[in-house]
Amino acid sequence: KVINTTTVQVHPPDGYRIFRNGEYKEVQYSFKEVFNIGGTQKHVFDVVAKPLVDDLIHGKNGLLFTYGVTGSGKTYTMTGSPGDGGLLPRCLDMIFNSIGSLQAKRYVFKLDDKNGVEVQCDVDALLERQKREVFQTPKTPSSKRQIDPEIADMINVQNNCKAEEVDEDNVYSVFVSYIEIYNNYIYDLLDEGPFDPIKPKLPQSKILREDQNHNMYVAGCTEVEVKSTEEAFEVFWRGQKKRRIANTQLNRESSRSHSVFLIKLAQAPLDASGDNVLQDRELITFSQLSLVDLAGSERTNRTKAEGNRLREAGNINQSLMTLRTCIEALRENQTYGTNKMVPYRDSKLTHLFKNYFDGEGKVRMIVCVNPKAEDYDESLQVLRFAELTQEVEVARPAEKPVCGLIPGRRFKNQAFREELSRQLEIRGGPIDGDRERSITEVLLQNFPPMSSCELLDIHDDQTLPRLIEVLEKRHRIRQMLSEEFSKNVHSVKGMLQELDSSIVSKENYAQVKMAERDKFIAAQKTEIERLEKKAKTLEYKIEILEKTTTIYEEEKRNLQQELESKSQKLQRQVSDKRRLEARLQGMVTETTMKWEKECERRVAAKQLEMQNKLWVKDEKLKQLKAIVTEPKGSKPERPSREKDREKPLQRSLSPPPGDVYKTRGGGQAVQFTEIETLKQESPTGRKRRSSPSSRSPAEEGTESEWTDVETRCSVAVEMKAGSHLGPGYQHHAQPKRRKP
Repeated sequence: KVINTTTVQVHPPDGYRIFRNGEYKEVQYSFKEVFNIGGTQKHVFDVVAKPLVDDLIHGKNGLLFTYGVTGSGKTYTMTGSPGDGGLLPRCLDMIFNSIGSLQAKRYVFKLDDKNGVEVQCDVDALLERQKREVFQTPKTPSSKRQIDPEIADMINVQNNCKAEEVDEDNVYSVFVSYIEIYNNYIYDLLDEGPFDPIKPKLPQSKILREDQNHNMYVAGCTEVEVKSTEEAFEVFWRGQKKRRIANTQLNRESSRSHSVFLIKLAQAPLDASGDNVLQDRELITFSQLSLVDLAGSERTNRTKAEGNRLREAGNINQSLMTLRTCIEALRENQTYGTNKMVPYRDSKLTHLFKNYFDGEGKVRMIVCVNPKAEDYDESLQVLRFAELTQEVEVARPAEKPVCGLIPGRRFKNQAFREELSRQLEIRGGPIDGDRERSITEVLLQNFPPMSSCELLDIHDDQTLPRLIEVLEKRHRIRQMLSEEFSKNVHSVKGMLQELDSSIVSKENYAQVKMAERDKFIAAQKTEIERLEKKAKTLEYKIEILEKTTTIYEEEKRNLQQELESKSQKLQRQVSDKRRLEARLQGMVTETTMKWEKECERRVAAKQLEMQNKLWVKDEKLKQLKAIVTEPKGSKPERPSREKDREKPLQRSLSPPPGDVYKTRGGGQAVQFTEIETLKQESPTGRKRRSSPSSRSPAEEGTESEWTDVETRCSVAVEMKAGSHLGPGYQHHAQPKRRKP
């Protein structure tokens, strides 16, 4: 979905999940220009390709890519359709509309084998043309021939599409070449070598070389000089028929190679007279425009490619991945100030155009996107890469050389010659054949012939008078010719004086203008030097700021990492502290409950001990009373075991048989600390009398404690406050009484 002229929004198709949690997310990408479905070829050309053609005519290089998945319309954007030409025919049309009347004759510019160009004089160019016509070497299609009807509708001559400010004092020549990169090999599509139908030879691959200016070029590639749009496009179409295409499940005519159409423009200034081209090679400007139709990236699981198609797809994807790697490396070097090596040599595509990425020209990319739901994943990768390429900055190309001659000399000299011819005609000079002949021509034609001067008779009185008459007539004609000559001399002299004065005035005017121009140029140079110094200062400051920013960013990243590590460590310490506090709280609570229960148990044991002592004393008192009140004649009755068995058992009224504790998980636990005591009382028997006075207090105390079974069986749990050890066990029972 197109949001505006610079933003496009991509949303996933129905049933597609972006993330694992099943959420849908729409992504927006920003570009310099976004063309919607209703965009025309002319609109795309005006925005993207027209500035590149304008730079080409002004001596600057340009590179134009069409990038996208297979079947997205890259070849259509580059070539067009019948009746609506694409970028390539429109670029050719604009070039020839701009330099149509300023083109040099064929073979005035001659290309060498080292990516250079030289200028030939008119005689050498004429000999070269005659040589080509005699030997019938592979020649370019003639513009006078009838255009192939297959491509006639694609060429739309648009006279209104021209470059601005074309230098009219230069002559131009256009050279085109067409190559393809197939399986990482370069092939010449315009090669017309001898064809053997019996043993046809496979096309020979070309190699890349570097010229003296460190520019990459294809060695041995065919370069054709063209003079019109029709001729250039016919050369392109001839190579297009040789391009490798194949039928896949995604595209019926899928391009299996990267095609590169090179347009080279050579221009050189005219001399001071405006008639001949200067032979100085340093003044020749050689610019190039590369139109690249990239093969589409594809997934083999969708195309079901096998064999050669699978190999082709692998090489295509590998070259596109290398292109992306180079762009990312350039972006990283420019963003972070690093010096990472850019892998241009990993692919022929990037190796051929490495000069453009290093700053030798302007680079533009047209991204073709297919709105089909099946191409959603590939389209996301294409848009992400295209948005990334906008962050790469290319250096400004070098300016073309200046010859230093007066501008406008071509048409000024033509106007001077026309004016000179007109003035000669007015002043009796050469005129056209339809006008009356001049007096000089009439006199020369009516000049009387000499008669015979031989005297055969002494009395001949006719020969001498006739001779005298002829001589007198010739003398008169001679005088008339002399007068005419003198008149012409005076007229020519006056005209030359006028011309001299005019030339002197023009020279003076030109000198004044040149002086003004020199002052202006000096001022401009001073301003340029000042601006360059300022630019260098700003660049130095920017470099320092970038380095400082890089250092700060590195420190920021280190501090963030340190902060994150300390935060994690602090969180771990806080969590450990919380766990320790919870553990200590549980231990304190548990210890407090244990001590409370221990105190309660001790109090209960002490109360029980006191009750037992009171009970023993009461029993002794009862026995004593019984002895005192018992009759003397009665005998003590022996206790019977049967009676003891018949007597019911009694449960001790001791504290609860166990302690209940709260656990850390929130539950409860029971710990049995007491022994359940069953008591069985026997009937009171008669005991042996003894005098109370004979017993010592210690023996009395020991006898009172001898029946305290609960005291002997009681167990205590003891723990000191502040101790890290667990609770200990201690026996509090009294020692057993020994019999005397």
